Amino acid sequence: MAKYTKEDILRLCREEEVQFVRLQFTDIFGTLKNVAITVRQLEKALDNEIMFDGSSIEGFVRIEESDMILYPDPNSFAVYPRNSSESRTARLICDVYNADRTPFAGCPRNTLKRVLKEAGEMGYTMQAGPEAEFFLFHIDAEGKSTMTTHDNAGYFDLGPVDRGENARREICLFLEEMGFEIEASHHELAPGQHEIDFKYDDALTTADNIMTFKMVVRFIARKHGLHATFMPKPIYGVAGSGMHLNQSLFRNGDNAFYDPKGELQLSREAFYYMGGLLKHAPAITAITNPLVNSYKRLVAGYEAPVYVAWSSQNRSPLIRIPSKRGRATRLELRSPDPSCNPYLALAVTLKAGLDGIKNKIQPPPPVDRNIYDMNDSEREELCIGSLPQNLYEALEALEKDSLIRETLCDHSYSRYREAKLIEWNEYKMQISQWELDQYLNRF
Repeated sequence: MAKYTKEDILRLCREEEVQFVRLQFTDIFGTLKNVAITVRQLEKALDNEIMFDGSSIEGFVRIEESDMILYPDPNSFAVYPRNSSESRTARLICDVYNADRTPFAGCPRNTLKRVLKEAGEMGYTMQAGPEAEFFLFHIDAEGKSTMTTHDNAGYFDLGPVDRGENARREICLFLEEMGFEIEASHHELAPGQHEIDFKYDDALTTADNIMTFKMVVRFIARKHGLHATFMPKPIYGVAGSGMHLNQSLFRNGDNAFYDPKGELQLSREAFYYMGGLLKHAPAITAITNPLVNSYKRLVAGYEAPVYVAWSSQNRSPLIRIPSKRGRATRLELRSPDPSCNPYLALAVTLKAGLDGIKNKIQPPPPVDRNIYDMNDSEREELCIGSLPQNLYEALEALEKDSLIRETLCDHSYSRYREAKLIEWNEYKMQISQWELDQYLNRF
């Protein structure tokens, strides 16, 4: 991440002829919010003088305590690629502060920064890299999404079968102009499904990048007459969209998970970190898989993890250890989906891993067989647990896990749980087409 001063940003805006600046922040449900200002107001914004009504933002504050302040992070400054039909625009990602200029506990970015500070006090920095998948659907004459995918291609297919190739290419070029290092882009398993991978970075930058990535994907897709969705499971019978989170800890510039003399060339910290993730996995799922629909993806048979286990060889467990070592040594958490709030997802996974290191939590032995092929007694014998099967079970697990609950702070936890219980209860009352097809004429 570039290190910018206030003067650097003002100078770059003059040089790039920027006319508008978007001040962006994220609510607790992972929705990107925006306050646009003209460049004449930029110095005021950089002096942390832009206020907004927090009571209008989902999960923030009550109406009687609504004044909040945006604190732009200078290092998040980026200029959007030039578009002849629009004024030149830049963006700054912001932390949210209270009116008394204390950090707002309910700001997800502040939550991640609190856990990163704890890691720093232990001598660690966190590096993370996402693998985010998404679907592209046609839009109708009114600009609304249809359920018709733009192709019938499969894994790694090329054009002309993969008709999203042009959109993917433009997304990659747009992101590179904003400073991303794109590592790969390809068609995924399901028709209309895609993946674009960008290089890992420190955890805060990665969370910022995920939010920017999702915004750019939607924007470019619309230019191509397509609707991009990060909904985890939009189509029955095909693979859903995941967002595997690769993560590692560094200490004094070296990868703390790598030990050339250790088992699998992994350090004790790597195993302890993994032990913490596995211990807290059920509660973490309420954050990394936040929708009713998320649990339609977490089912056996579609390459999404269902069981709490790890392996360095197969992809059915929750955690996989990719083969690269040295600086690239990492754990791949396979359960998260791209609908999650990346700040909270990284915060709770890091907190769980640090708990593992602090308390020397040993993970169980690896499971190198395909867990989907095991029966219940085989899984029970190997002490292989399951992830929550629905959003309600995940919320119950979160309520029982004091460490993960406290990571969110009382404010965010209570607002999050309240909203998700409403979502769950509304879902329970719905009558699905499946029910009508199965029961209407039989009973």
